[in-house]
Amino acid sequence: MKYESFKRATDPVIIILALINVFLHLIVVKNLEYHRDELLYFSLGQHPAFGYNSVPPLIGWVACFMQNVFGYSVFAVRLFPALLSGVMVFLASLMARELGGSRFAGFLSGIGLTVSIFFMRSFSLFHPVHIEIFLWTLCIYMIIKYINTQNDKFLIYFGIVAGVALLNKYLSMLLFIGFIVVIPFTLYRYVFRKRMFWIGIASGFLLFLPNLIWQASKGFPVFHHLSELYGTQLVHMDIPTYLSEQILSPFAGSILTIAGLIFLLTDKNASKFRFLGFVALFVIVALLILKGKSYYTLGVFPLLIISGAVSYDLWIKRFWIKMAIPVFLILITLPVVPIGLPVFREEGLKKYFNILDKKYGMDVGRRFEDGSIHSLPQDYADMLGWEELTSLANKAWQMIEDKKSALIYGENYGQAGAITIIGKKYGLPEAISFNESFQYWIPKQFDPDIKSLVYINDEEPGEDVKTLFRKISLIGSISNPDAREFGTAVYLCEDPFMSFNKFWTERLKYRDQ
Repeated sequence: MKYESFKRATDPVIIILALINVFLHLIVVKNLEYHRDELLYFSLGQHPAFGYNSVPPLIGWVACFMQNVFGYSVFAVRLFPALLSGVMVFLASLMARELGGSRFAGFLSGIGLTVSIFFMRSFSLFHPVHIEIFLWTLCIYMIIKYINTQNDKFLIYFGIVAGVALLNKYLSMLLFIGFIVVIPFTLYRYVFRKRMFWIGIASGFLLFLPNLIWQASKGFPVFHHLSELYGTQLVHMDIPTYLSEQILSPFAGSILTIAGLIFLLTDKNASKFRFLGFVALFVIVALLILKGKSYYTLGVFPLLIISGAVSYDLWIKRFWIKMAIPVFLILITLPVVPIGLPVFREEGLKKYFNILDKKYGMDVGRRFEDGSIHSLPQDYADMLGWEELTSLANKAWQMIEDKKSALIYGENYGQAGAITIIGKKYGLPEAISFNESFQYWIPKQFDPDIKSLVYINDEEPGEDVKTLFRKISLIGSISNPDAREFGTAVYLCEDPFMSFNKFWTERLKYRDQ
């Protein structure tokens, strides 16, 4: 059996498809700049810890490894998700065979992932989402392997992978709650009486425990983060948008996801895996009720795509019809590839989305989290302006004679992340910010005291800065109107009226109140 599994994974067709995925994700990395969130997550790698403000520690650990091995370039940032996209193709192929599909089902599963908009986008950026998709799929694979083999070691593997998944995103808990809710109503409820199951759960909990302790030590910042999300972003979510995006995010892949759900819930060939369909439904409905973002459901999509591939493999007997399916999926996906991958540079993307709007009346992807519509999708707008911002900060930094008594401050994590990551090529110091996890790394005092401040904000300096420095000079601002940070300015503040340390101490006291 071990040899057979290895043989399935090393199918030349699957290897080629996996390499194509890696290539597709790497060939476009330089068409736009770093993403705002990538700058944050790669900055976490500068400070490996057991937790961060809005995410568990795994993404920071991965960032630490990648930057120490490959550096800080855009290629280095996006190499890991690109490689993981290839791994996902292998995993999908193996899962398809475990669900009862043939070699064709494994191939169609890989094609289904490749053509899905969510897969293109998720595995083109360095963030927890692509890791979440992989780990959720791996968890489900371990369950399927256990059902097929009744080998208790897969229960332990499941627990371990579940613990790692929680170290990546707390949202993974929803998947596990789904299992806990659904499994008691199935023939597999006996699993709760198995010693190896609880050993697996204990193993996963021990893996997750350091982060739980970290959260407790910091007053559980995850709850504050969730409160902010509901107040600023999730409030704009509505049921029609949420449901429509469950279809649009896979796009062509929906031909498989819908069939996959039907297959799991109704087909006799999937009877022993039926509960997985109900778990997927649980996740989707729970996030609908909780007003989650539509992409929060992406972790269950590979299961549905793979199940859909198996269903077509079993339902369709004619070879030529089977082979027409992947061809059809590819053909209908080609016109919408720019929605998932930045295959053009900025101007080309603007023209593409303008045509969608003017010719077809579609604002697809261009609605930001606050509900407003822009020239480019938010993800793409978040990948512009950072190089210009860092160059302006460097210009200001070079104007400072005594750099030991100077610092760079960014108002938000994107600005601070740009200085921290892109600034490496200029030799800039790590930026200071009160936003996101940067708040954990700010010094309490400065030695020597600060005489010069490079101040970055999307607004004019506040009264606190104006009353602190005699001289405030505008160095420049982000000039690209398509950038989400359009207008964000860099100021050089010099000649303080008072001790900066005294001002800083007062600000820290005010912040902690």
